[in-house]
Amino acid sequence: MNGLNDRSRAAGEWILENLVTIIFVAFTLFGFMVSSGVSVGYFFSELSSRVFRNSFLVLSLIIPVLAGLGLNFGIVIGAMSGQAAIAIARYYEMGGLSGLLFCFAAAAILALFCGYLTGRLYNKTRGQEMIASLIVGFFANGIYQFIFLFAVGVIVSVPAIHPMIKPDGVGIRMTVDLVPVNQGGLKYALDNILQAPFVHSLLVVALGLLVLLLARYWLNKRRGRGHLNSLPSLLINGGLCLAAAAVAAHAIVTNSPLMMVRKTPVVTGLLIIGLCVFTVLIMKTKLGQDFRSVGQSQHAAEVSGINVDRTRIIATMISTVLAAWGQIIYLQNMGTLNTYNAHTQIGMFSVAAILVGGASTSRASITHAIFGTILFNAMFIMSPEIGQSLFGQALLGEYFRTFMVYGVIGVALGIHVWKANKKNRLTVD
Repeated sequence: MNGLNDRSRAAGEWILENLVTIIFVAFTLFGFMVSSGVSVGYFFSELSSRVFRNSFLVLSLIIPVLAGLGLNFGIVIGAMSGQAAIAIARYYEMGGLSGLLFCFAAAAILALFCGYLTGRLYNKTRGQEMIASLIVGFFANGIYQFIFLFAVGVIVSVPAIHPMIKPDGVGIRMTVDLVPVNQGGLKYALDNILQAPFVHSLLVVALGLLVLLLARYWLNKRRGRGHLNSLPSLLINGGLCLAAAAVAAHAIVTNSPLMMVRKTPVVTGLLIIGLCVFTVLIMKTKLGQDFRSVGQSQHAAEVSGINVDRTRIIATMISTVLAAWGQIIYLQNMGTLNTYNAHTQIGMFSVAAILVGGASTSRASITHAIFGTILFNAMFIMSPEIGQSLFGQALLGEYFRTFMVYGVIGVALGIHVWKANKKNRLTVD
């Protein structure tokens, strides 16, 4: 009886910890059940485009979580740095690969400076970093608006005839066209370098992940770290990889509707994979171990001789730079710079996405980020379809999106507080 109670309690805790993920999976499946107008090709085309567009931004949240800074809503500052770099490149009509590289370099310099200041602020607001990150994002947005609305044209002289400057010569237009890369602009400057059919990319990724899983299992066993291996996990993940590879191979052989899915940007995908590898490798270095130590206990880390303040600042700077690059990837895919609104929801959406993947304020991984990005964007695709199918109004689905974004963050933070209180009660008892 005790064993049954323990299993029931463990199952209940697992459901509670993964409640957000379960809700999103159920919502997506429900969308397919009630929406007859969503074809497989359309769904995967939209999903693929959104995942490649947003993954880099979501992955930028991992290091601050591991360093004990919580969910860094302040990545919006990095997004603004990326937009400032794009605005400069567009003003001087820089485009193509050279213009893109300039944007990455200029955004990195600006983001490093802003990330340093933000990190120092987090050290002054220890324990309240998430609230501080929200407020500093609003403050930075005020400075950003002042520069782009007033300083450009008044303090910094610009010609009123420039296509990105407002007709009165003061401020930048609300929407700036980035111009296609074949016309010397930045639109698709990264995505158009190399593209591959969706099913071919799916097949390569599935087989690559399978090889990686088997190699990690074998290496752990050979190095005497077999306790890190989990055979059920290997079988489940390996089975999913084989299933994805089989679906891709079948689509290629039979020329199924999956062949009609929009091509995938290979270089963008390689950058996302590179960031995943960078995250894994940096966590194995001395700096990465410092991140973990500070995240687990700042007092213990300080006693061990770790410069806690410096480590937290470095984590913030890395996250801010990655967010700036992620915003550049996002905007070159969109093709337009929405000057005053493009960055406003970046922090909320990225935080919601990583939480959907199963992360928390103290635990995050690459799997959480990628899985969460897929599920979160699947919800974005299906929301209007569900609204149209059930109520005859796609606009209701748009309202539901906003509700889900803030609801996800609220539920995740509520579960975090509940778990912290429970742990405290156990410690007292």
